[in-house]
Amino acid sequence: MFNNIYSGKRVLVTGHTGFKGTWLTTWLLQLGAEVCGISKDIPTIPSMFEALKLSDKIEHHICDIRDLDKTSEIINQFKPDFLFHLAAQPIVSLSYSEPLDTISTNVMGTANILEILRGVSFQCTAIIITSDKCYENVEWVWGYKETDPVGGRDIYSGSKGAAEVIFHAYHQSFFPKGHNVRLATGRAGNVIGGGDWAADRIVADCVKAWSRNEQVEIRCPEATRPWQHVLEPLSGYLMLGEKLAVDASLHGEQFNFGPRAEQNHTVKDLLKELSVHWGFDDSKQAFNVTDNLPFHEAGLLKLNCDKALFHLKWEATLSYKECVKLVSDWYVNFYQGDATDYLAFTNQQINEYQKIAESKGIRWL
Repeated sequence: MFNNIYSGKRVLVTGHTGFKGTWLTTWLLQLGAEVCGISKDIPTIPSMFEALKLSDKIEHHICDIRDLDKTSEIINQFKPDFLFHLAAQPIVSLSYSEPLDTISTNVMGTANILEILRGVSFQCTAIIITSDKCYENVEWVWGYKETDPVGGRDIYSGSKGAAEVIFHAYHQSFFPKGHNVRLATGRAGNVIGGGDWAADRIVADCVKAWSRNEQVEIRCPEATRPWQHVLEPLSGYLMLGEKLAVDASLHGEQFNFGPRAEQNHTVKDLLKELSVHWGFDDSKQAFNVTDNLPFHEAGLLKLNCDKALFHLKWEATLSYKECVKLVSDWYVNFYQGDATDYLAFTNQQINEYQKIAESKGIRWL
């Protein structure tokens, strides 16, 4: 798997207590990596990170990446072979109520990581994760390419676009060819999967409401999203880390990671599918549509992933049905199952994902 490049290596993950960070940390441990994590807090209750008891298995630091000195001390003491920067303010709705916090975390936090990396003396391969929301979204039907303009009409999108601009400036200014640090960015979005309890996330809202025997309210039932399981972009980030470590030509590049074209489904379609797995006989019992739309939400955003396919041989693995089943199975096991070893179940899903990829001849294996 990934040519065993992570086995025995030191890997630092920022944002390791978050949804994607927890899944990435779990996968890295399975790959044999020694993991160090930096996060400012445990972001949700419940918490997937706490449910999996990962603090006992890694070097676990509570630290805000906006604290340059403390973050620098941790990174320079751990001396990672690989660094995955996921720490962010990831909620679009929160960016409306806390715009400065969103900007400082997503822009200055990223700048701090880059500033620390330009001064390190050890070899390191760093993957900076931004978002598909970094693009200036005009809601056309074509997928956005890595060369398309970045920006955004909301604070969250603007902060992710700004992070990409800062990355480009740092790469051009301080990380010449032959530098001991190699950098690239990864862009993905509309990620779903077990263990996400963040606010204003459609799947998280569903399972929280359904676990209380309540209906969930949805704002934009006809909005179309290219849904992808969390393991899809993570496989891309890990593949990018592997290739970047051995191929200097990828230094400074940006890569999209998105699902197959047939993954585009409406919010209503997704909820109907999830409700069946949860056990609802009638989806009308599961959700209702509200006219309350407190902020702008894009109707369509797609990525073109040809660059990842060409340079990394990466492609998405799961069909829409397989994606929804993995998501549903994790939550049903958590809320309705008898098993309490959530780490074992999560590892089981990673293994299942890998087996599906192998059966389809996916080339990132």
